Amino acid sequence: MKRRDFNHIVALGTLGLAFSGPQIARKKISLAQWSLHRAIKINQTLSPFDFSLKAREIGFDAVEYVSSLYWNELETKPIKKVTKRLLNNSKNNGIKNLLIMVDGEGDLASKNKNKRQKSIDNHKKWIEMAYELGCHSIRVNLNGEKNKDKWIEYSSKSLTQLCLIAKKDKINIIVENHGGLSSNASYLAKVMKNVNLDNCGTLPDFGNFCIEKIDPENYFSQCINEYDKYQGMKELMPYAKAVSAKSYDFNSNGEEKTIDFERIIDITKEFNYDGYYGIEYEGLITGEYEGINKTKTLLERYL
Repeated sequence: MKRRDFNHIVALGTLGLAFSGPQIARKKISLAQWSLHRAIKINQTLSPFDFSLKAREIGFDAVEYVSSLYWNELETKPIKKVTKRLLNNSKNNGIKNLLIMVDGEGDLASKNKNKRQKSIDNHKKWIEMAYELGCHSIRVNLNGEKNKDKWIEYSSKSLTQLCLIAKKDKINIIVENHGGLSSNASYLAKVMKNVNLDNCGTLPDFGNFCIEKIDPENYFSQCINEYDKYQGMKELMPYAKAVSAKSYDFNSNGEEKTIDFERIIDITKEFNYDGYYGIEYEGLITGEYEGINKTKTLLERYL
């Protein structure tokens, strides 16, 4: 057996995860790196390579990486070197690597076949990185076509290709409701049905159901067309291989102001979801570490 294959099997065994098959039902809460994007990218008080150390310090044993937080490093370092450093750090800190959220690698739903192929090729290095880290998935975006039917068609084609590429490494390709047509859960569910491959799935996010904003170029712009998040979760959970527990702000009782955590977690239970709940705190009022802790408290309360 090759060292590479042996290391990956050991990593998956540590995770308690398999490419397909049941997992032990227990509370599993992970930390998504985006929860600390201000500390890493804006304030620069935390190195992206120290993410696993910080996660361990604040009470987590599993993490989800974000590709864009390593763009600066990848400008000067080969991806294999970045991967090796992340793997060593996660091992040293007793951290399970679950998935990589991949952004900025082109439009998988473009009407231009060459652009779609270029985007597919751009994702290959992240599949390899996920394999080396012992992750079970990479999360991709389905940007490009604005026409609903064409978006479903092109998204389905690109995902099929990516899944076939990733299958040899037993990596899942998963899609988050992440703005635009992908936040229309019924459309995304249709894509899942079209692809119909074991290593294709969703990453339902509690809060990312905004289909249209006043300013599409501004991430924090006001939403003017939002899909019903509870209905959306019901439509995406049958295909879920991970879940993002999004949070923004909290009331005096510690409840999330815009998301009914009890109701939304009950939906995940309806589908017997037994994977990790990845905390993705995105608020601007509460500090990142406090927001992460409050979200973790909510998850523990209702799980």
